[in-house]
Amino acid sequence: MRSLERHHDVGAYALGVLDEVEAFRFEDHLMECPRCAAEVTELGPTTRQLMLYRRATPRFVHPMAQPGSRMLDRLLAEVASRQRAGRRRLLFALAASVVFAVGAPTVAIMASESEAPVRIAAGDARSGVWAQVTTEEEAWGSQVELKIRDGAGPRACHLVIIGHDGSEETVTSWSAPGHDAQEHTMMSGSAKHPDEIARYEVRTADGRPLVTLEPPTGQ
Repeated sequence: MRSLERHHDVGAYALGVLDEVEAFRFEDHLMECPRCAAEVTELGPTTRQLMLYRRATPRFVHPMAQPGSRMLDRLLAEVASRQRAGRRRLLFALAASVVFAVGAPTVAIMASESEAPVRIAAGDARSGVWAQVTTEEEAWGSQVELKIRDGAGPRACHLVIIGHDGSEETVTSWSAPGHDAQEHTMMSGSAKHPDEIARYEVRTADGRPLVTLEPPTGQ
């Protein structure tokens, strides 16, 4: 019976895991068992590969192993660095929120303290056109109100804004009915701010000026 058990020790012997007594007994068995001797020989290459793998693999770390003082110092330093970075991000976020909270009312106050509207009116006896333009400052440019009386129609007309730089912008168009001297009101807007506007012109569709309105000096 013991001889049959020895056959099962081939792998353990080849791997070198038998203790000295068992290894000695198995070697006695090898001298009498060609079958086990052949199996040990066949396991030789596999055994060598396992030995090479064990040498190339780091030793197993015991679960109860404790980190050294240097590792603890490095870990503590890393934690402190991340905490400082987190506090800096928090301070930046708070500063941004304070700037926004302080800046928002300032913008509202500035918007509520916009300049007074600029209103000018003029008439042309030759064309029979009277116009009044009211321009109010906006963040994006100007809001423009036009009141017009034209009894010499019918004709298509435009309100053109001319800037101090010579640029022109058509802000509204309409068609005047014939023999109608009633006042008509139109609302529009311009990308130019009031201080950028040199004058206003009411023109026909083919570009003939009907009346010119110039803001007072200093506007």
